[in-house]
Amino acid sequence: MKSKDALKLVGGLSKPSKMPGWAYGLPAAECKTGSKLQKVKDSTCSNCYALKGCYVFKVVQAAQYRRLESIKNPGWVSAMVHLINSKKSNYFRWHDSGDVQDLDHLNKIFEVCKLTPGVKHWMPTREAWTKNHLDRAPENLVIRFSMPMKNQAPAKNWPNVSTVITGDKPWFGATSKKCPAPSQDNSCGDCRDCWSKDMWNISYHEH
Repeated sequence: MKSKDALKLVGGLSKPSKMPGWAYGLPAAECKTGSKLQKVKDSTCSNCYALKGCYVFKVVQAAQYRRLESIKNPGWVSAMVHLINSKKSNYFRWHDSGDVQDLDHLNKIFEVCKLTPGVKHWMPTREAWTKNHLDRAPENLVIRFSMPMKNQAPAKNWPNVSTVITGDKPWFGATSKKCPAPSQDNSCGDCRDCWSKDMWNISYHEH
């Protein structure tokens, strides 16, 4: 498969400026759980960054909906594998906007991760049902359950989680890592803890 054909099939990748690698975004309005949380006061989705700023530009929205539709294409896995390998980056983030849609989508993500063994994958999600499939997740994929409410303590029944804190709220202590990006020009810098299964909880400041 040629890169131009893979790009056309999957609708392209994204390159968040703060991160060390490439990412993949879907429309936040199509999040299954997130779209419900958007209507809940003080939820982590109530002020969703992926529903404002450059994310609402027509060209961005059009690209995200092309990506969403492309998941149904039988060539999606092969195209994603080709693109990720072609970038020669050691890190990949799933869904810098949007979320996993259903079990078929999750299974395809698993397959992509298996076929890109030299890449560390990170997938944040608010879809609690994915916990039932963690035992099948490839070793190079970290699935982090994103706590639904701001300042909510991390769920202890998940191997990897993330929380959102506001102001000077506690960030849940020694078993957690406070995201350093706000103090280093909104960049990951040399931190890669989001991609590490050894880091139980990552606490992010609301953004």
